[in-house]
Amino acid sequence: MNTRDWPIRAKLTALVIGPVTGLLALWIFATTLAFGPALDLLATRTLLYDLGRPGENVVAELQRERRLSVVQLAGDGVLPELAAQRDRTDRAVAELRRRIDGEALRDAADDQLDARLDQLGSALEALPAGRVFIDDRKVDRAGAVGLYSGMIGSAFQAFSAMAMLPDVRLNREASALTALGRSRELLGQADALLAGAVTAGRYADGEHEQLVRTVENQRFLAENAVADLPPDERAGYQRLTEGAAFLRLRALQDALIRADDLPAGFDVRAWEAGHAEVWQGLRDFELRGADSLAERSVPIAVRILVQLAAAGVLGLIAIVVCVLVALRVGRSLAHRLTGVRTAATEVAEQRLPDVVARLRRGEEVDVDREAPELDHGGDEIGQVARAFNEVRRTAVRAAVDEVTLRRGFHEVILNLARRSQGLVHRQLALLDRLERRTEDPDELAGLFQVDHLATRLRRHAEDLVILAGAAPGRGWRRPVAAVDVMRGAISEVEAYDRVDVGEVQPAGVLGRAVGDVIHLLAELIENATAFSPPGTRVDVTGRTVPGGYTIEITDRGLGMSPPAMATANRKLAAPPEFDPTDSARLGLFVVARLAARHGVRVELRRGRPAGTIAAVLVPSDLITDEPPVGPDATAGPERRRMAKVSRLTTVPRGRPTRPGRERPESTVIPLPAARASTVEPPADGDGLPRRVRRRGPARPRAVVTDTPASRPPEEARRTMSALQAGTARGRRDGTRATGNPTVARIRGAVPDPPTDVPADPGTPATAPEPAPEPSPPASDQRTATERDA
Repeated sequence: MNTRDWPIRAKLTALVIGPVTGLLALWIFATTLAFGPALDLLATRTLLYDLGRPGENVVAELQRERRLSVVQLAGDGVLPELAAQRDRTDRAVAELRRRIDGEALRDAADDQLDARLDQLGSALEALPAGRVFIDDRKVDRAGAVGLYSGMIGSAFQAFSAMAMLPDVRLNREASALTALGRSRELLGQADALLAGAVTAGRYADGEHEQLVRTVENQRFLAENAVADLPPDERAGYQRLTEGAAFLRLRALQDALIRADDLPAGFDVRAWEAGHAEVWQGLRDFELRGADSLAERSVPIAVRILVQLAAAGVLGLIAIVVCVLVALRVGRSLAHRLTGVRTAATEVAEQRLPDVVARLRRGEEVDVDREAPELDHGGDEIGQVARAFNEVRRTAVRAAVDEVTLRRGFHEVILNLARRSQGLVHRQLALLDRLERRTEDPDELAGLFQVDHLATRLRRHAEDLVILAGAAPGRGWRRPVAAVDVMRGAISEVEAYDRVDVGEVQPAGVLGRAVGDVIHLLAELIENATAFSPPGTRVDVTGRTVPGGYTIEITDRGLGMSPPAMATANRKLAAPPEFDPTDSARLGLFVVARLAARHGVRVELRRGRPAGTIAAVLVPSDLITDEPPVGPDATAGPERRRMAKVSRLTTVPRGRPTRPGRERPESTVIPLPAARASTVEPPADGDGLPRRVRRRGPARPRAVVTDTPASRPPEEARRTMSALQAGTARGRRDGTRATGNPTVARIRGAVPDPPTDVPADPGTPATAPEPAPEPSPPASDQRTATERDA
């Protein structure tokens, strides 16, 4: 039978309908006629003989012990009969426990009956303690009745679970027998209450009302239970109730109900004889009904099993036929579909990734060769294979186009970035010349601000270069001190005045990694200032650790959630592909790329008590000893910018003041003296440093809060003239030393704080009126800041 050209609908129908029809027919029939209910019916005899009979014995012995215990509590002495009865009760309980713990009963019981059996065992464990209370007379008659009635009630709970049979008629009859057993238990409770009252000679408080309720409940349960009995058993119960003993007991119950106290001349012997006869008659009736129930459940279970076996045979035949057809059709479908699946897997897992990798390496790709034709016949599967041929060619072509587009996109970005870099470098060179020529302090301050913006623009242009997959191109030939690297990074941040350089252990960074480390730190510091409140500070520290040099950037913002921080650390550890749609994470991508280029490890962790700490571990192969300050320590524009950052990080925050207005107070925070001069608050409060003449480097001083006085125009002119003269001399010295007129110039140099500082650092000092200073000695005509650098 050739099934290759069958329609796919016919194949699926043949494959599915046959086996499913057979299986459904088999299992629906088996479920309907219920293999489980048949086993439950077969287990009825096991439940009756392993639980019903032993349990009923325990109930009977507990009822007798309850009556004797109440009589003993009503009298003054100890009943000898009670000890013998307790022995009989213990033997019955031991037998029931043995049956409960047996495998036969547990296997036949369902989950509900298992739970009820556990409850019955727990209730019987309280019997010894209850006996002690009774012997010590720590419980009254009503308490003793409640103690035994609780244990008997647990037994009837187990009987109720056992009576839940799958057959409707048998289940109704079993429930009726259980209800009759409860009615007989209430009859025993009434007998115990009356025996205690007769022994004591009167009812205890509330005992008569409890007796009346018990009798009424017993009659109500009996009437309802009889209605569910089969006709023959209902007739037998009717004959029992019409007997002389039952009628005599009922008359005595009516007499007790009518009288509030014990009736005078109440015939106790007649009650005991009538109660014993009726109680035993009801018990025998229940046991006969239970035996009949167990005997009738076996034929019903056998009939169900026979029907189930017949259904199983028919279902097996149907399954064999269905399986043969399904195997025939399924083998053909499986073989051909496996070929399509293999081709699809090969394209998805091998060919497409290989094509993309080759395109990224710049190789040429032949689309027809990478997507060969698949031939799987002329049916629907063959049509799917032909459609998949088009899908494969389209996928390969799309991969080629995507890589080409991505390559072109990166080239466009790189071209724009290189152009921006060129413009920014020209702008910085122009600013250098303007700063050298200007003599006006306000203009110089504005030029410094523009210089800072240009430096930030250069970093953003380098971001584009990195996103395009190229190297920024900034580099140093010699190692640079770690503190200068940090200051260089701070100088490229907008809110540089919120950044504090803390303790920095001496070390040097190799020149080939300086530019990228500065860029990496600038991105992290920018992020710290952007995501922390404006009034908080950002700390930058550095220390030598095993394996390299660690730089930590600590902010005091709200921090990041643990999932977001974990995601960021994963991206920092393994840089992902650049995704243009994720523009909010460009800084993270740039940091990851720069770190991966030099083997730098970057990790984010929670600060204490708040904020975020960005830890940058520069490997030991990029770390060297801190370079000494030599004649070329300030050579080149980048060196001058890092020298300037020592002033930027300590620039007082303020705004230019106008004539006639008071100047704001400013705070000067000194930095280590080995690399940077200390800073004097600017005279005009514009928040930027000023270069002025001074005698020489001074020792670092404590924090000084000062409100400078207004500086007259004459003095400002003299100061700027001295600054220009010192700058010119330093430029000439640098030209003689290096041949470059800009080597020795350090942008942003500022003088030391006022020398007239009080001894007490907590007392603010008032700056004295500045006086003209003599010219520096001819042997060293550079400015003090240039000599420090």
